[in-house]
Amino acid sequence: MTESSHYHTSVLLHEAVDALNIQEAGVYVDGTFGGGGHSREILKRLGKKGRLIVFDHDKDAWKNLPDDPRILLVKENFRYLRRFLQLHGVPQVNGILVDLGVSSFQFDTAERGFSIRFDAPLDMRMDERNDFTAADLIRDYPEERLHKLLEQYGEVRNARTLAKTIVEGRKKMAVHTIAGFKDLIADCIKGNPNRYLAQVFQALRIEVNDELGVLGDFLEQTPRCLKPGGRLAVITFHSLEDRMVKQFIKQGTLSPQQTDPFGRNLTERPFKVLKDIVPSEEELSVNNRSRSARLRVAERL
Repeated sequence: MTESSHYHTSVLLHEAVDALNIQEAGVYVDGTFGGGGHSREILKRLGKKGRLIVFDHDKDAWKNLPDDPRILLVKENFRYLRRFLQLHGVPQVNGILVDLGVSSFQFDTAERGFSIRFDAPLDMRMDERNDFTAADLIRDYPEERLHKLLEQYGEVRNARTLAKTIVEGRKKMAVHTIAGFKDLIADCIKGNPNRYLAQVFQALRIEVNDELGVLGDFLEQTPRCLKPGGRLAVITFHSLEDRMVKQFIKQGTLSPQQTDPFGRNLTERPFKVLKDIVPSEEELSVNNRSRSARLRVAERL
């Protein structure tokens, strides 16, 4: 079994698990198993009759599964939460936790293509069973679509110029690797190169893995999957995710709110907002990757 501490250091570990208000005989979901840090902490607090259902679509994460009869691994994306809970005869649970960060293992494994630090295939797939890679995106997307995703998902300042440069450059050379892509866009880099490239890579990763679509699908299912009094805990790492989570737990929908002729809200609000937590100075000092993390917690009414 891969050592989870080498795979990933769990962010806001105790805060997130505390937020679930674990009942010994309860049923809980860890929607982003990864290195299993949050799951192990949940298992410590569960009794013999408790159950933990974990989701992860990354085959490297499956190696981290503890040998514990109380845990069930679903080898799929957490966007299919409700489908698999029903399949396993658990339509509602006592708590759901997701950590939306990319694992340290994924960033540190060169061939996965997530990090600007290595030369490797331009991949970025979290689920390697999917065919679509970042190289496919760079090869096939039209200029306007590239512009929008770089602007919206990466907040790249010169997104329009960058998109044009990619489209013109790919006519002259095929881009399959991180080094090749960095060479292609070298003249567009503004300010701190590492920061600029990190923003670009974030935008590509979000698009390749449909991260915001996944999050939206997941959030919309959570009210039906939680028992009254059940807890939802979501750890986000950038403002796009956090805005979605904040809106959903406050309003109960990601769609525009419906109002009656008098302006009163007609949308059911299924959650009570409980907490909004950021890492402590102590955690920041030992885990720099936690600096952008934010935990939002809500309770099913």
